[in-house]
Amino acid sequence: MRKFAMSIFLATFLVMVLFTPLNDASSTGKPNSAVGCGSCHGSTNSGVTPTHNFPSTYTPGQTYTVTIGVNGGVSGTGGGFSLEVIGGTLSNPGGFAQISQGSATHSGSQARSWTVDWTAPSAGTGQVTVRLAVNTVNNNGMTSGDAWNTLTHNIQEDVPANQPPSVSNIQIQPNGNVGYNQDLQLTYTYQDPDSDPESNSEIKWFVDGNHVPSMNGKTTIMSSDTTIGEVWTASVIPRDSNGNLGNEVQSANSATIVDIDSDSDGVYDSNDAFPNDPNEQYDADNDGVGDNADAFPNDATEQDDSDSDGVGDNADAFPNDPSEQVDTDNDGTGDNADAFPNDPSEQADSDDDGVGDNADAFPNDASEQVDTDDDGTGDNADAFPNDPSEQADSDNDTVGDNADAFPNDSSETMDSDSDGVGDNADAFPYDSSEQADSDNDGIGDNADAFPMDANETMDSDEDGVGDNADAFPMDANETIDSDDDGVGDNADAFPNDPTETLDSDDDGVGDNTDDLPFDATETTDSDNDGVGDNADAFPNDSSETMDSDNDGVGDNADAFPNDPTETMDSDGDGVGDVAQKIAEDKAAAEAEEEAQQRMFMIIGIVVVLAVVATLVLVRRKGSSEIELSEGKPQLADEMFSEYAPIEPVVPQTSPVAEVMPTPVAASSPEPLAEPTVLQQWTDESGYTWRKMSDDSTMWWTGSDW
Repeated sequence: MRKFAMSIFLATFLVMVLFTPLNDASSTGKPNSAVGCGSCHGSTNSGVTPTHNFPSTYTPGQTYTVTIGVNGGVSGTGGGFSLEVIGGTLSNPGGFAQISQGSATHSGSQARSWTVDWTAPSAGTGQVTVRLAVNTVNNNGMTSGDAWNTLTHNIQEDVPANQPPSVSNIQIQPNGNVGYNQDLQLTYTYQDPDSDPESNSEIKWFVDGNHVPSMNGKTTIMSSDTTIGEVWTASVIPRDSNGNLGNEVQSANSATIVDIDSDSDGVYDSNDAFPNDPNEQYDADNDGVGDNADAFPNDATEQDDSDSDGVGDNADAFPNDPSEQVDTDNDGTGDNADAFPNDPSEQADSDDDGVGDNADAFPNDASEQVDTDDDGTGDNADAFPNDPSEQADSDNDTVGDNADAFPNDSSETMDSDSDGVGDNADAFPYDSSEQADSDNDGIGDNADAFPMDANETMDSDEDGVGDNADAFPMDANETIDSDDDGVGDNADAFPNDPTETLDSDDDGVGDNTDDLPFDATETTDSDNDGVGDNADAFPNDSSETMDSDNDGVGDNADAFPNDPTETMDSDGDGVGDVAQKIAEDKAAAEAEEEAQQRMFMIIGIVVVLAVVATLVLVRRKGSSEIELSEGKPQLADEMFSEYAPIEPVVPQTSPVAEVMPTPVAASSPEPLAEPTVLQQWTDESGYTWRKMSDDSTMWWTGSDW
């Protein structure tokens, strides 16, 4: 009996091992399985909604902390997830989460919320696709009773666009008729909507409408580069520090190079050394004196010889005295007659005090030399040697304290208008209401609307621009009309273009030439499909405008406009041809594996049934032999004849001939019952599945289960 019980136990254990489901689910994670959990946990459940906080756009290189969760599902707190991000890097998993094979998944089945960091890819990567599967489990140790779902999320790269610069107010100074000897200056105003600095803007000069490449880049044209009769214009193509070029803009004016005869002496200024003196035309020695009046026309240092001594007046200290030529001290006395040839103010020194008699108020007193104010006191003792009425000067401003209105201010002495401001500092010393004239235009700052501008004094419309320079002196909103189109520059979106005044969408292109005047991002619609070329992924194809997944196939023709890996769905089942081929290959492999498992189970069942049948047969055979020995003693005697000394002990039982067992040869194992279908469904990818009564799951390959 113990051997029989042990045999039954071993057979049962073998059946349990062989019938244990072979599947690939795991409570410790399932990497790269964001397409779904159907192979182990049944079909998707619309009551399950995966949640996440991935951004809709990303900044390249930035790290985002992402929380994965789920709404709905089976009751409890158990669950799992699988996250794949096609772009960037996953790192720093939180509790019950891990990074495996480049994807994120759960590390245990005790949670339904997980965190992980995602670092966005480098600039220029473009759209990033996120695939997420979340499963809610009931922790019964089986694959039944769970609920899961998936989602796909696209993240666009945040790529700011750079705008081109522009220029305005291009002016040539001077302009109109310009003398041949005048330089030309080019000025303009540079603007950039992105505040990018100017870098190597292209400046072009034109002579009589023809481009002069040798003058490129110059803002000053020297008079030596111009020729009488030429008409000069210029243009500017702005360039910012990113290399973006703006539109070429022509100068608003021009300069015509002309020659003139200012003094009407019959010699043009270009050949006249004295263009404003009709009596002179040439200056051979370039000394500034015309040859007609120059006594020394070939000596630039001399022009006259008044005393005819052969020495020019410039070199002759006494040009009217032929006996004197040198006056070293320039005192009007020749060196020959001058006692002090090196002192122009002195000729004698009677008291030998080193001061000549001319300067010495006390020529016979060596201790005094000057009495400037003739008050009888030498300057050495007189605090005010030039003023007999003053003796003190507190502020050392040479004005005595008695006459000084500001005795302690060395910079002031008088206040004629008694306004508290000294005459030296007072621009209007006789007007007590004014003190300053900052622009020196003759009108005091208090009354001058433009105290710092000598060209302006009034501003009738109070717009901050003086009436002289204001093209609209009575309109506070306008001051300039650069293109003379009757619309002031402030209201004119194109102040230098008389053909344009409005730019409704502020895109830098006037409404008259803008195909889309109310869209700042667009100016041209090449294929006339109503979508501007900038936003049109296919600007020359009127049937296409978008390529959401950047796969080169327009959304209208793309069966999967948001999936760059798919463009066709040949059978119209909602699954792309590429994904379907992958799924079919995977399903075929799983089907082959499942067929092998079923074969192993069938072999195991056959082995177990054979063992059980053998045990039953052996047991029944033993009972039959005992019964036969009681009914036919002669057979027993024959069987045990060689053991005659031993008497077998036979239980005393009633004859049982009427219940003789069926011969072993007629015994065979019962056939296995075919499992029945409990549930059949089709998943969102178009595959059909069956749940069988033997707890197995079958998949339709297209020709077999």
